[in-house]
Amino acid sequence: MSKPKKEKERVITLDGIEYKYDDMTEEQQILVNHVQDLDNKIGGAKWNLDQLGGGRDYFMEKLVDALGHVVPEQPEKAEPVEQ
Repeated sequence: MSKPKKEKERVITLDGIEYKYDDMTEEQQILVNHVQDLDNKIGGAKWNLDQLGGGRDYFMEKLVDALGHVVPEQPEKAEPVEQ
């Protein structure tokens, strides 16, 4: 029979101060869970944005190729004259 695994104590660090999750009130635990969930969602949104940007770049390149579009050359900017 195997021994039950000892659960690691959950500690939240805020501005260098550690708080034990189990010592928090129910409201505090809910707030911690909201923050962690939002952090996960923000990370997921950043991931999705990277994928969307890459996809857009790909299809824009395909559109440019399909149109045979050539980017016009920009005239060189004149250097400012110092007086």
